[in-house]
Amino acid sequence: MTYAIRSAQPEDGTKIIEFYNRVGGETDYLSFGHDEYSLSAESLTQVIVQMKKFKGTCMFLVIEGEEILGIGTIDSSSKPRYRHVGTLGIVISQSYTGNGLGRVLMNTLIDWAKTNGQTEKISLVTRADNERAIALYKKVGFEQEGTFYRDVYDGERYYDNLSMALYL
Repeated sequence: MTYAIRSAQPEDGTKIIEFYNRVGGETDYLSFGHDEYSLSAESLTQVIVQMKKFKGTCMFLVIEGEEILGIGTIDSSSKPRYRHVGTLGIVISQSYTGNGLGRVLMNTLIDWAKTNGQTEKISLVTRADNERAIALYKKVGFEQEGTFYRDVYDGERYYDNLSMALYL
C-alpha cells in the first residue's frame, strides 16, 4: 500500500464529509453513524480555513491517490486557560485497519503537537470496550485519566467512555 499523510485543504471538504458519512456506518465506536455527520461540506471548508489560523488545531488526511483512508485531528480551545490541551480524534476506514495506518497517523499528530508551540497535553475520549484503539493509545504513551459511566447510548445499550491523556 502506498499512502501519504498531508494537512487537510479547503478543497477537501466534500471528500471529508463523504468519508465520515461512509465510515460512520462501519463501526459503533464513532460519535456518529452512517450519513449522520452533521457538518455540510461548505461548513467544513470554512472550518479548515479557520483551522489554519490557530496553532493548536490541525487535521491530517491519510490518502492513497484520491481516496481518503483515515483522518486525524487535534482541536484546542481558543480560551486561554485551556489552549494548552488538544483534543485528539482519529478515524481509519475499516478496510484499512490493521496496516499500521492508525499508529503512523497518531505519531504524525503527536509530532505536530510537540512542535506547534502551544500543546502540552493531548486528550481523547474512547469507548471503554474499544480494545484495539485503547491498545494503540497506550503504545504511543497515553494513560487513562478517568471513566465516564453510561456516557454513550446507541438506542439499546449504554456504554462507558474512557478519558485518556498524553503529556508532552
